[in-house]
Amino acid sequence: MNGNIIASFFLAIGLALAGFMVSDGLVHLRGGERAVSVRGVSERDVKADMAVWPIQYTVTDNDLAAAQAAMEEQGKKVEAFLKKQGLPENEVKVQRVDVTDLLAQQYRPDNIQSGRYILTKTYMVRTANVDLVDTMFRSVGDLIAEGVILGQGTGPSYMFTKLNDVKPTMIAEATKSAREGAQKFAEDSGAKVGDIKNAYQGLFQINARDDDNVAESSVIDKRVRVVTTVEYYLE
Repeated sequence: MNGNIIASFFLAIGLALAGFMVSDGLVHLRGGERAVSVRGVSERDVKADMAVWPIQYTVTDNDLAAAQAAMEEQGKKVEAFLKKQGLPENEVKVQRVDVTDLLAQQYRPDNIQSGRYILTKTYMVRTANVDLVDTMFRSVGDLIAEGVILGQGTGPSYMFTKLNDVKPTMIAEATKSAREGAQKFAEDSGAKVGDIKNAYQGLFQINARDDDNVAESSVIDKRVRVVTTVEYYLE
């Protein structure tokens, strides 16, 4: 019984000494160089300033000449649609024309007698008038009603090209936000914020403003975000 008491006594002394050593080490780390790392955020709502819209349609026929005639006829409908909507002629051009002969393919599909030739034509719309493109895209049913078979996934892409114009201000805002966070931490811990020890600027992100589940390029209204990480000395 006495042996157990003596063993417990020495164990308690050992733990106390170990605790003192850990505590003393932390004091030296903090006393030598105290710092706090904080993040600052800046967000800004922006509007796309450039729209790119590939309008692609396809015609098929067993006769190449007939397919070409149909392609030209539908092309006139596309051009008339764009002109009616108010798009300047210099903001649209023919990007490419593709011709596929199914009989020339290594692996020929069955039942191609009525559609041996597949012709695809792509018009490329590029304009700063993003609202006009949005209106045209919403009215694309008028083209379909005229028999123009549009390709899948050929919706417009909206881009914000003026990121460099907002970068300086947003970086300043994020840095200010970080310092405010550091000052709050310092006040709570009874210290003062000193000079910057390290600073890291995160990547600028452009996302859809109102819906995180849609592609950023498919919407006009966007949100720019940047996060900076700043480490301050504490006095």
